[in-house]
Amino acid sequence: MKGRVIKSTGSWYLVQSDDEVVACRLKGKFKQDDLKLTNPIAVGDWVEMDREENQETAVIFDILPRENYVIRKSTRKQHFSHIIASNLDQAILVITMKSPRTSLGFIDRFLVSTESFRIPAILVVNKMDQMSGEKADDWLLDIHEIYEPLGYQVIEVSALKEENLKDKFKSVLAGKSTLISGHSGVGKSTLLNALVPAATQHTKEVSGFTAKGVHTTTFAELFALEYGGDLIDTPGIKEFGILDIEDNELSHYFPEMRKYLGQCKYNNCQHVNEPGCVVLEKVEAGYIHPYRYESYLNILNEEDDYR
Repeated sequence: MKGRVIKSTGSWYLVQSDDEVVACRLKGKFKQDDLKLTNPIAVGDWVEMDREENQETAVIFDILPRENYVIRKSTRKQHFSHIIASNLDQAILVITMKSPRTSLGFIDRFLVSTESFRIPAILVVNKMDQMSGEKADDWLLDIHEIYEPLGYQVIEVSALKEENLKDKFKSVLAGKSTLISGHSGVGKSTLLNALVPAATQHTKEVSGFTAKGVHTTTFAELFALEYGGDLIDTPGIKEFGILDIEDNELSHYFPEMRKYLGQCKYNNCQHVNEPGCVVLEKVEAGYIHPYRYESYLNILNEEDDYR
């Protein structure tokens, strides 16, 4: 039997096989291209399985090759990684200006991960009903001015108000497999409930004491959309550690730098302080946003254990 993993609980997996959902467990250990993973199977994986004697459950014996995946460093196990979801057509990062605040650095780390597998990414600014004041206007303007010229679509919504959400997202999501990610508390579950009422995800208010979200999604899960395609909801992410990107490759995943690669004086230029660096010239000339270049330097200089 062949099917796609639609939910992972760590020990058991729900697999959609034709019109049937089968509870499966894993047979033995799988070698994952030398990756040390906290989760050997991810939501979105295509797997092969055999029925157990009871005919009600099955055993997964093979994971089919992944077209792509979004991966990050594990925050719990050093030198391990966690695949967030696989076999994606696109990824949505839900961001908020406050309660909690999404930093530009976090956005850039997420986008580097999606760029590394050529997964198109969309930024969804949620809680627009809470956006007021000069600081909020400046933050929102930065989001549009930094990311839209790079080809990233920016969508403004208020999931809580549910204003025209289905109409706004239908053309974006229809017929595609989409990861939805972000910090805990940005309103992913509220947005999911509005788009997929059958999901009935539990939501909680953000902790006022920590200003960080309370985890409401415990396990990744795939939800089918009534107009075709699916949404993969994942637990909130506090940090996003970049995985296994060499220093000399990092600039390839910044679209505004990528178009100038190969034009520097030195072939191994890392675009930091080298003479004849075209990327540095473009930063000085204003063609590359200083916030993005700062993110590039921060990722470049991070300790290997975090990246």
